[in-house]
Amino acid sequence: MEQFKTLEDLRLSLSKLEKWFARPVPDGDHPTLFLNPIPGRELICGIQREDYLFSLCGNWILPSNAHGLSFSARWRHLKGIHKLKSKRNPGKSIAVYWILEKADLPADLAFVPDPRDPEHYFLAATCGMHVRQLREKLIWVADRMSVIQDAQVAL
Repeated sequence: MEQFKTLEDLRLSLSKLEKWFARPVPDGDHPTLFLNPIPGRELICGIQREDYLFSLCGNWILPSNAHGLSFSARWRHLKGIHKLKSKRNPGKSIAVYWILEKADLPADLAFVPDPRDPEHYFLAATCGMHVRQLREKLIWVADRMSVIQDAQVAL
């Protein structure tokens, strides 16, 4: 078992393994759901309406390769998003939650590249599902993610 003291140590080790995906999350927040109200944003079962393609009634998630939960796939992108999250959450530490590409994802979810940014990926719905099913799947993914607490020290 190897211990990592910095994200650079982790980056070097992971570069030998496979592709990874990460998301910076403010202290106290859930890694895949939004459990606290966000002014100006609509949440349905903890999922931001703007993140996924919802049916008109808001009860169903439609498949889309252009929508999904945002993940960084490169260190430069991760550092930029981490900096943005730090500015939007003054005084809170920011943790980095990450998962390997080869991780077993729930059925009907997949990492897909953002066509506008090769360093950004979506955790997208590949088939239609009820919003509560997506919530359960996002919780399942969060339970399998690794975390680097207070990542600003390492970045």
